[in-house]
Amino acid sequence: MNELTPPAKRTAKDFATDQEVRWCPGCGDYAILRAVLNTLADIEADPANTVFVSGIGCAARFPYYVETYGFHTIHGRAPAFATGIKLANPELDVWVIGGDGDMLSIGGNHLMHVIRRNVDVQVLLFNNEIYGLTKGQASPTSRAGTRSPSTPLGSVDNPVSACVFVLGAGAKFVARGIDAQQKDLPGILKRAHEHKGASFVEILQNCIVYNDGVFADITEKAVAADRQVVCRHGEPLVFGKDADKGLKLNPATLSLDVVAVGEDGPEAAGVLVHDETNRTLAGMLAAMDDHALPVAVGVIYCEPGLSYGEGVAHMKEEARKRAKDADLKSIMHGGHTWTVSD
Repeated sequence: MNELTPPAKRTAKDFATDQEVRWCPGCGDYAILRAVLNTLADIEADPANTVFVSGIGCAARFPYYVETYGFHTIHGRAPAFATGIKLANPELDVWVIGGDGDMLSIGGNHLMHVIRRNVDVQVLLFNNEIYGLTKGQASPTSRAGTRSPSTPLGSVDNPVSACVFVLGAGAKFVARGIDAQQKDLPGILKRAHEHKGASFVEILQNCIVYNDGVFADITEKAVAADRQVVCRHGEPLVFGKDADKGLKLNPATLSLDVVAVGEDGPEAAGVLVHDETNRTLAGMLAAMDDHALPVAVGVIYCEPGLSYGEGVAHMKEEARKRAKDADLKSIMHGGHTWTVSD
C-alpha cells in the first residue's frame, strides 16, 4: 500500500512569480508585496483558488507578481470585476488592489458599491497621495496645498479620507497599515482575510519619486510612537514612547482629546478602551488626521454581517421555491408578449 506524502507547506517565495518586478527602486509597493506574499503563506492560501484583481496605476501591476490567478482590468473598475468573479464562483478567495487615484477618483463609485454591498473580498488601497504612474498629479487624497504638475500653485481641494469614506459607505471591516511595518502589516491582512464580507485596508505607501516622505511625519522612527496609536480590540488607546498618552472622549464636543497617562494608569486617566465593533468610535479614530491627534493604525472597525454573496444565495433559493414548477417556455410566452404580423 502506497503512503501519500502531504505536500510541503508553501512559503512566501512559492507565491512569487518569475516576472521582473517593475516598480521604481525604493517604492513602498515592494514592501506591500512582501507582506502579501508572507500573508498568503501564513494563511496557507491555495493558488488555484486565489485571484488578485487590479485596475490601472502602479499598484495595478500586483497580479503579475503573485503566483495565483489575476486580472489586470480597467481604470477604477477592479471592484466591479471582483464582484462578478466572487458571485460567479463564491469559493474563490478574491483580493482587490488599487491606488488612491484608481479607487477614490475614477473608481470611487465602484469602491462604494463593493463596500456597501459587503461583497466578500479583500480591498487593499495603496495610498501615496499622488498619481504615480502618470508622473505625479494630485490625487483625491492629496493634502490641500500639494504642488504637483496638475496643481502648480497648490491643490485647493479638500482631501478624501479613505477610511472615513468607506465607513460612510457602510463598511463592516476597516483597517489601516503602513508599507514598511512588516511585523504588523501581515497581521492586519490576515484579519482582513478572516473577515467574511468586504474588508477594506488602507495602506500608507511611500512614492519615492513623486511624493517622497509624504508620511514621514507619521512613520519616521523618531516620531512614530508619538504619531501613531495602534488599535487593539479590548485594549486602552495609549501611545507615546512610554505609553504615557492616551485618547479620551470629550463629552462637551463629542470629540477625542489627548490626555496624559499618569502613574495610576490609563483607566484612571479616562483613556478609552478600543472597541472595534463601535462604529461611532471607529469614525472618530479614522478621521484623526492632524498633528493634534495621532493617526490610527490597525483594525479600526470590525462588525461582521450578511455578505452580498450570502444574500444573493438566499434570494436564488427563495426564487426556486416559489417557482418550482416554472416552465421557461411558458414564462417566455406569458404576460406581455405579442406576435408581429408580416
